[in-house]
Amino acid sequence: MNGRSLRFLALMVLSVAGTMWAAKSDFLAQYKGAPYEDIRYHDGAQKIPGKVLCAYYDRGGEGVAYHDTDAKNNGSGALNPADGSYLNEFRMNEGVDISYTKMNRSPQQIDDTQYDKVQPPPDMFYVGWTAPGEWFNITVNVAKAGWYSADLLYTSNRGGTIALDVNGERATAPLAIESTADPADPVAWRQWHHWNVARNIAKVRLKRGKNVLTVHILTEGQMNLAYFDFKKAE
Repeated sequence: MNGRSLRFLALMVLSVAGTMWAAKSDFLAQYKGAPYEDIRYHDGAQKIPGKVLCAYYDRGGEGVAYHDTDAKNNGSGALNPADGSYLNEFRMNEGVDISYTKMNRSPQQIDDTQYDKVQPPPDMFYVGWTAPGEWFNITVNVAKAGWYSADLLYTSNRGGTIALDVNGERATAPLAIESTADPADPVAWRQWHHWNVARNIAKVRLKRGKNVLTVHILTEGQMNLAYFDFKKAE
């Protein structure tokens, strides 16, 4: 390859890189969503490194901050009846379906049984009733640019796949979610409540400061997604 060809190739690489950077910059400039805040949570964008809670997805509504297959919140205000409490009415007027971990219930335990692979925290919000095609955005603030790996606290009664975007660009291949179903559990509905951690399920490159993560439900659905725990990748 002669000098002219090398210069042309270099210019092409720079042009493609510039186009990709512009696309990411345009996404952040045009994005109308905003970090979640309420009377109890008022820290703004969630921090990386750290745990990024799915239920604190952005404000902005359907088509901006999330897409859900129906407008009803099947958890807050429905399964968890509207009674004036923070836990039962959390984001109840939005389409993303949210519930929380319930401990020490009688007559049957729910999220604190021997069928858990890991014990979740009590009263922890999570996104549930997921379906293929749904997605939600989470604005994060990254301390230092670089590669980050993430663990995921979740349940899944039949497995499935998800994917992550960063600033409007697909950042991972489909990520396989293993089923947490356990035939030893005699209570059928509790197959949705066997908690586990998917270690190092995702690895993404993030710039310093503001980034928007998009969580896509690709296949199967019916997963409960609690949080991604991001750490600087080795």
